Amino acid sequence: MCCFSANTSVFETSIFARLTRPGAQVLVYQMRYASAEPTAMILPLPVALPTREGAVRWTSLKEQQSFFDKLESGFPSKRPAPAAALPVHEVGDYIASFVPSVAAFDRIDPRFAIKKDVWSRIPTYHDYGFAVFQLKLLSGTPHPIAFEFETRLRDTVFFPTVHIHDGTVHDKDRFHHALYLQDARFDARVSAYVDSDHADPRTGFVRSHAKAASFADVAGSLGVLDGGLLVHRMNIWGLQRNTDRLIDILTSRAGACARCDAGAGQGGRVGVAPAVLAGGLAWLIRRRDQLRRS
Repeated sequence: MCCFSANTSVFETSIFARLTRPGAQVLVYQMRYASAEPTAMILPLPVALPTREGAVRWTSLKEQQSFFDKLESGFPSKRPAPAAALPVHEVGDYIASFVPSVAAFDRIDPRFAIKKDVWSRIPTYHDYGFAVFQLKLLSGTPHPIAFEFETRLRDTVFFPTVHIHDGTVHDKDRFHHALYLQDARFDARVSAYVDSDHADPRTGFVRSHAKAASFADVAGSLGVLDGGLLVHRMNIWGLQRNTDRLIDILTSRAGACARCDAGAGQGGRVGVAPAVLAGGLAWLIRRRDQLRRS
């Protein structure tokens, strides 16, 4: 789930994920956005319970603006390349915080907080932690931000792909997302590289043509990338279900996640749409700020 505290247009989202060790996952997130007022991005995370303030460990990738461009170079097309898109030059930094519980939201800037009484009405994510990224500029393409969190999921990679950008709840929405994943168990199952749009039938992802060390800046990723592994990519484009994505590493099965519980060590899949929560939160936050200004 990706929720913004103000009306925000978001394009060209890229997310990288890797299970770094049992009980830990790393995420890297980047997007292009535009907003008419200060905004913050809030990502609920299926953190291990009981949680604590140190459950998220931040990694600065400020010098890695081309992190995802280099990952994309691992999927060369064997057909003539289309004309390159015009470059985007707006670049901004983040102010990042991890809010370990609903009760702790009063410890961050109130403009980017979720009020406690919201959760009494919409309790879907009552036991989640929250990664909050204050966006300094009103538009641009900020550098990727990376963080590792202690996850309650086992053998399952979590991609926060639900988005509410206009305060309206949509069961389906238009996506322009690229999801990247590394895992040795995926590497062991795939066949040889075919082309940049050929999904391996054993994983549902396109595998890179070589290991990450041959095309990505592994050293500059500060431990995010494993140079000895392939990179696997899935594009989510067009009108799609507005849900988070869960990837079961053992079966390669992709699932939709509205609330990820740890039952017997496995990630649960529950069919309540998180868009309802995100839309309600965004509306309530904006309404609160309007009342304050008046």
